[in-house]
Amino acid sequence: MARALHRAVLDWYQRAGRDLPWRHPGCSAWGIYLSEVMSQQTPVARVQPVWERWLERWPTPADLAADSPGEAVRMWDRLGYPRRALRLWESAGVMVERHGGDVPRDHEDLLALPGVGAYTAAAVASFAFGEPLPVVDTNVRRVLARAVSGEQHAAPALTVAESRLAAEWMPEDRDEANAWNAAVMELGALVCTARSPRCGECPVASLCAWQLAGRPEQEGPPRRGQAWHGTDRQVRGRIVQLLRESPDPVPRTAVELVWPDDEAKVERCLAGLLEDGLIEPVEGGYALPA
Repeated sequence: MARALHRAVLDWYQRAGRDLPWRHPGCSAWGIYLSEVMSQQTPVARVQPVWERWLERWPTPADLAADSPGEAVRMWDRLGYPRRALRLWESAGVMVERHGGDVPRDHEDLLALPGVGAYTAAAVASFAFGEPLPVVDTNVRRVLARAVSGEQHAAPALTVAESRLAAEWMPEDRDEANAWNAAVMELGALVCTARSPRCGECPVASLCAWQLAGRPEQEGPPRRGQAWHGTDRQVRGRIVQLLRESPDPVPRTAVELVWPDDEAKVERCLAGLLEDGLIEPVEGGYALPA
């Protein structure tokens, strides 16, 4: 079954995979690294224009490292989780200091970069340098849960069993393994989606354990989406966006107006942003880090 599954997914990917600039053969390791960090928990459609602006302004790690962290946050625009912009700026500095201004090839060196976890290190190793490490994101976990394990959903968080399963289902051929990493992820993003899987368009529907079992509903409590309105994350985002849009420091009184009904929430979010290094205090107000 493994060979049939691999062939079906790889053939489908050749036909239906999205034409993304970081998948082009000429894309630099730095461009691939940026795309992987930017794409975490963020739709590709929002990532691509920001990715293009970043590469135009900072075509190498050295270019980003020479600029200010505040500019990295400003250029992050509305991608969300702006700490990723700071980690990119920090990792660019590490690349300059320790790796001659290049994205490191070694998996352990990738893991040592600021903000890089197991997924990003494996993805960059595979997509930038052809090292066939298992790349396991939410999409991959969902495809394997359904096609191989017959489960409607993957576990709420990555488990040891899921990591082992992903490794076991990697093709033996090096080139196929790297292509599989991209293809199975794409299948989860476009077809084997979480809420409305398009099983009628799936290239492995006839092999899928979940489909063959009649698509049984997952047992246990229903999964709920994350709340957004009124969360600290929303307020933090408003504060950072206010500072991003202003060429000058923003007075404290103006910052307080981003959420006027809850002064304590604004205070808590300001404290968190200061601790994370995303903003800095200036006389009478706040600014992005210089």
